[in-house]
Amino acid sequence: MPVKGPLRTLIGTATLTLALSALVLTEPAYAAKPVGSDKGASTEQTGGSNDTGIYAAARITYSGSVTKDGSTGNVKSTDINWTPPPCWYAPYLGAKDFKEKMSKDIERQTNAPGMGGHAGAALSELQRHYEDGYGWAGSPGYEDYNVEKDGEGMFWAGVENPDEPDALKRSSCTDLPFWVDNGEAPPPRYEEAITPEMLAALAYQHMQLPDTEVSLAPEATTKVNLPTWAWLDRAVFDEVRATAALNVPGFALQATTTAKPVSLGLEPGTPDAETHPASGECTINADGSIGEPYAKGKADETPPCGITYLRSSGDGTYDLRATITWEIEWTGTGGAGGDLPDGTFGNEQAVTVQEIQAVNR
Repeated sequence: MPVKGPLRTLIGTATLTLALSALVLTEPAYAAKPVGSDKGASTEQTGGSNDTGIYAAARITYSGSVTKDGSTGNVKSTDINWTPPPCWYAPYLGAKDFKEKMSKDIERQTNAPGMGGHAGAALSELQRHYEDGYGWAGSPGYEDYNVEKDGEGMFWAGVENPDEPDALKRSSCTDLPFWVDNGEAPPPRYEEAITPEMLAALAYQHMQLPDTEVSLAPEATTKVNLPTWAWLDRAVFDEVRATAALNVPGFALQATTTAKPVSLGLEPGTPDAETHPASGECTINADGSIGEPYAKGKADETPPCGITYLRSSGDGTYDLRATITWEIEWTGTGGAGGDLPDGTFGNEQAVTVQEIQAVNR
């Protein structure tokens, strides 16, 4: 149940912030080297702590083919309506640590100048909620912050996705921290409670895909009306995996997202060109390659994957864009799994197109 009334005011004015966005990136392990990553490197990014010095327990660990600095990866979803979760609820602190933090926050805010009216009433209700069992429909209260159950569960709280650009969506998990026993699922009303599928979406968001530079024949410089062959060997790219995991006492989830290349899209960089096939989409072969390498004697043949430029690039070049479409699926804790929207990632490479010079005798 979202926070309303005085308690909603409290969240906006008393600044009881929860430092729950800590990310830890481990050493990348990948089939093809991701852009901007150095094998063997590792980076730790933390969201910091509040003035009590207590860090969030809900730390998501990313591993596999992911960015090393905690930023989003380069894969983009083909479904413009699909996005990773902007926020979620996850384990925050045990009962004793939560009591220590909240007690200090409430005391500090109570003694702050101007904390009367609605804000003061909200603080009083908050204290009663966690100390004296004061609750409301769907949100039972607690006695002494559940300290007698310390070690048997944790308080959960809202976590913002630091990579969500929409501030309103990012801060929409506004329920007050709530208790969950070890081994139990959060109450159904908390639809944004972290799940394996959410972790899979976060792994997707941080996934790094390999460069997409196709082999061309002729290479870099071609002729008007001469078919240019394009191909990718299987050794150039392979399946890519990224894992997101959350492990705290009494609670552990993880999900692995796997991206499998399925087709190569060619955009010539000019309307004065024909693609082969006409759709510009070259499908993957049975051996995992795309297209066919050029071989001597095939200059006049139509390539299974390629481009025929119809006009010279003059003194410049055309920007040929090669984009691989990746089929993405995931598996997670408890046998969960399914499909995620296809992802794409591409690169541009310069192609010079020259007129064929005729010799008059």
